[in-house]
Parts: sequence; structure tokens; C-alpha cells
Amino acid sequence: MSQHQPIRKAVFPVAGLGTRFLPATKAVPKELLPIVDRPLIQYAVDEAREAGIEQMIFVTGRGKTAIVDHFDIAFELEATMRERDKDMSVLDASSATPGDIIAVRQQVPLGLGHAIWCARAVVGDEPFAVFLPDELMVAQAGGGTGCMKQMVEAYGEVGGNLISVLEVPREQVSSYGVIDPGEARDNLTEVRGLVEKPPVAEAPSNKIVSGRYILQPEVMRVLETQGKGAGGEIQLTDAMARMIGQQPFHAVTFAGRRFDCGNKLGFVEATLALALEREDMGADVRAIAERLLG
Repeated sequence: MSQHQPIRKAVFPVAGLGTRFLPATKAVPKELLPIVDRPLIQYAVDEAREAGIEQMIFVTGRGKTAIVDHFDIAFELEATMRERDKDMSVLDASSATPGDIIAVRQQVPLGLGHAIWCARAVVGDEPFAVFLPDELMVAQAGGGTGCMKQMVEAYGEVGGNLISVLEVPREQVSSYGVIDPGEARDNLTEVRGLVEKPPVAEAPSNKIVSGRYILQPEVMRVLETQGKGAGGEIQLTDAMARMIGQQPFHAVTFAGRRFDCGNKLGFVEATLALALEREDMGADVRAIAERLLG
């Protein structure tokens, strides 16, 4: 296996307003809305930790400090739980060692590419991962590995830049970013180009970009000088497209499931799917669903 600089840092763009979920997100960040009993952002951080990532960089905006607070020590809560002899292990996943959580501000909403660029000083001259928390990526049941761990393993072989992709029915491709594929083996596909929301008849494949990236630090230099693209925003897709041909670029087809929690239907679907799989409640949730549907 080739030796490549390890992926130690991950960037989480979490500055969005979450307007699709108003009024719930008026005072509570969308990323803290729970899927069953765990905030959406927690699933992404857990996935990063599984992949060996050590430092989480949150690109936040005004009113989003609660995301960082979630991973802090809650002295009063923990003291009360200890006094009452409560199970403290439920807080383990939301704990972080000092220095593992870093927050930077995106003062102006200029797009995903700009949000990533805001983390440039913390990323430094290292390759890094990007997680879009709205995309909830769930490993296959029965011991499957998470999306980023699959990507880190592929990165160990090929290096360069990687994105996660999923195959969707051909008629759905016009709603997503799609790769122009080259050579493929196993779950790894060479990326020759990226096309944003192509017409079905013109789509180069049915493999859609699905919210996980491993990028080389040179992307920050590209974003530095990049103008606005679609929607009047600085687009990460545009910067990645400029790096194709300059560095190795591959897609990893994720063996698992994706839930689009950026919209209400996907959020409800994820909540139901994960609740049904829980040993402590799955049977009861199934009974409730059958009763409601009956």
C-alpha cells in the first residue's frame, strides 16, 4: 500500500440557517435536531472518529455556538447525573479531548466553497476531509464500516482527492452533482469530470456526489481566487473540477445507505429507519407504525 499523508482533520460546514426546518431552527441549529436521540452532527463526528480523524473543524455562523457546546463538558448536568447514579456512558460520544474541536466563523454566506476556505488556517498544509452533516451516511447493518472509513482506506491506495458517490435511478440524476467516470475497479472509480444537475439524457453516469470528500490542501489556493459560480456562490464543485487532471481524483461508491436530512421527508425517513433498527425500541416502533398505517 502506498504511503500518503494521513487524514487527521475534518471540516464540517455548519453555518447554514436551516430555513427548511423553521420554526424548529429559529433558536436551535439544524445540526442539533435529533435523529432518534442523537443530534445530526453527532453522526458525522462519530463517522469521522471511526475513520481515525482527530480534529473536528466546525465552520459556524451567528447563533450556531450550541454546536460547539454540544461537545463540551456540561458540569452541572454531569454532577447531577453522578449524584443520582445515572448512566454516564450516554454522554461519551458528545465528549471531546481539549483541542479536538475548533470553530471558525463564516461571516457572510458565500457558498460551500467559501465555507471550506474559511478553515484554511486550521487545515494548513495537510489533506483533510469534508463532511456535509445533512447527508446522513449509515453503514450496512451487521458490522459494515462508515463512509469516511471506506474513503480513508481507498486514499491509502491512491492518494490525491476522493469523493463519495452513490448510484441512483437514472431518472433522478438531474437533482444532483454527477461524476464523469473513467476506469473502475471494485468500489473505486476514476473521476474525469463533475457535472452539476445534468439533464437525464446528457448525464455521464448515475453516480451522484454524496457529501463526503478527501481533499488536498491545494484546493484552498484554488478557492482563494475563484469567482462566484452557480447561485452567485463560491462553489466547491468548481474548485474540485479545476484539480481534476492536476492530481489523482477518484470516487468511492459507498457500501451503505444515505439519508438526505436537508429536507423534512429525508429527516423523517432517517428517524424511522434508525429507530426500527434499535434493539431497545425497534419492535415497539414497528408496532406503532403498523397501528398508524392500519
